[in-house]
Amino acid sequence: MGAVIAIDLGLKRIGLALSYGNGLVTPLPAIERKNRNQAANDVKKVLNEYEATAVVIGIPMGSTTEDEMRRRVAHFMNLVEFNGEIAYQDESHSSQEAEALMRGEIRYKRDGRIDSLSAKIILERYLKNTSTCGKAATDY
Repeated sequence: MGAVIAIDLGLKRIGLALSYGNGLVTPLPAIERKNRNQAANDVKKVLNEYEATAVVIGIPMGSTTEDEMRRRVAHFMNLVEFNGEIAYQDESHSSQEAEALMRGEIRYKRDGRIDSLSAKIILERYLKNTSTCGKAATDY
């Protein structure tokens, strides 16, 4: 399995995490989002740098905004021009989990660490689901 990159797509920052399918997930530096095209280009650079074969994107499954988020994510990924597998993973409460992990750290800064920890949690959930189910719980 090639690299899998998780994306926590936000309006101000984009959290990223990386795994090679071995169960280890590493947060990557978040991308500051100035505009859609700049953000898409920066994400594309990361996907190319790590030779990603799959992307896992967190969305709020089961919420009233799920359909709208799927449309936004699809549009964003079209801008990224990624040709690999794209999977969706429920991101519910991942930001709260990430903030809990950061407690005790130096005062919470808006530097993207929370966003990338959220992406790490999203990717860990995805990998757990794919290993326990034998197949991915994804949409294409």
